[in-house]
Amino acid sequence: MFGKVRCRWWLSIFDNLNPNLLSVRGKHLTCFTDGRSRFLAVCRLGLSRAVREFSTNRILCAKPRKDPKKQQLSEKKLTRYFVDYRNVRLVAGAGGKGACSFHSEPRKEWGGPDGGNGGDGGSIIIRADRVVKSLAQVDPVYKGQDGQSGSSKNCYGRNGSPTYIKVPLGTIVKEHSKTIVDLSDHGQEYVAVFGGAGGKGNRFFLSNENRAPLTATSGETGEERVLQLELRTMAHAGLVGFPNAGKSSLLRAISNAKPAVAAYPFTTLHPHVGIVSYRDHEQVAVADIPGIIRGAHLNRGLGLSFLRHIERCRFLLFVLDISSPEPWTELEHLRYELNQYEPDLSHRPHAIIANKMDLPDSKEKLKTLRGLVNQRVIPVSALTGQNTEELILHLRELYDGHLDGEDEKVKR
Repeated sequence: MFGKVRCRWWLSIFDNLNPNLLSVRGKHLTCFTDGRSRFLAVCRLGLSRAVREFSTNRILCAKPRKDPKKQQLSEKKLTRYFVDYRNVRLVAGAGGKGACSFHSEPRKEWGGPDGGNGGDGGSIIIRADRVVKSLAQVDPVYKGQDGQSGSSKNCYGRNGSPTYIKVPLGTIVKEHSKTIVDLSDHGQEYVAVFGGAGGKGNRFFLSNENRAPLTATSGETGEERVLQLELRTMAHAGLVGFPNAGKSSLLRAISNAKPAVAAYPFTTLHPHVGIVSYRDHEQVAVADIPGIIRGAHLNRGLGLSFLRHIERCRFLLFVLDISSPEPWTELEHLRYELNQYEPDLSHRPHAIIANKMDLPDSKEKLKTLRGLVNQRVIPVSALTGQNTEELILHLRELYDGHLDGEDEKVKR
């Protein structure tokens, strides 16, 4: 406001200037005959801009923000999008304190105790939600809301609101490696820790023997536990293969996932999940499992953690690098590692994918692989997108067969 008044004052001075006293020899004003009018016009323009700068209107003062360029996320940042295991420390809310007070009112000298009880602490509840697909949003520590203290006039404290932790369907809650509950239905809840009870006010201790109690108790502390949350089923299909077999590139080609891709092994350090959508609006989740090395069942490298991800896939996709010297030998090593970790793990419904068909000598090795293997082999090229339609259709066949098997189990 003061800026506007000051600028208007300068405008009034320029309007009252004597043209005979003006000597305009500015760089841009020497060519004009009417120097005073041009000089005043320029000054008024500059001062009007100054007035505009002093405006408090946010529309005029706000600067247009440019959209930042979208950059490809690194592997470290992509790990937060899908998490299938969490250690969670839960601390329920404590109860509120009870009040110690006596009723005070004119012409009522002995009103008696009127201290209210404290509110109960808030509990922490784990709820299964079909919208949630990962444990990435689950925090490592949760603290419940404390109950409010009681007050005079027999007013009770407010109870602490419960804290809900949303987890995907199929989440297993464990404590000391023992399964407590399996949250498999939408809306299913499990009260992990209960809040502490509120304290009692002195009104609670009123009796015939004690008509003026001075006792009030504090609220109890809430329960505290450390639980492990683990997804029972990570994805419908899991891409299994040795490092640098092209699993991440294949996931990019058939789904909307964007895992990191590079020309060196162990590019993927954490599993990525992509969604394959079909015309009938059915969706199949495919997981990119980090590469397995020989001796993974002996926990070489991070073998056990990788095999644990494969265990929670409903059917498998063995991805072979067809450019390797003997891809059929790699298939035998993969099956051996899976069976050593869990018997008959490699006998789950699966498909064999011969990747990198765009490289030379791939067709000859494909013929040799088909002659040594009884299962169906799907040749694809994740780089060029060759024959990815056949893989997507076969993936749907495996998914439908899995659903039919579940329906038969329910009927039995």
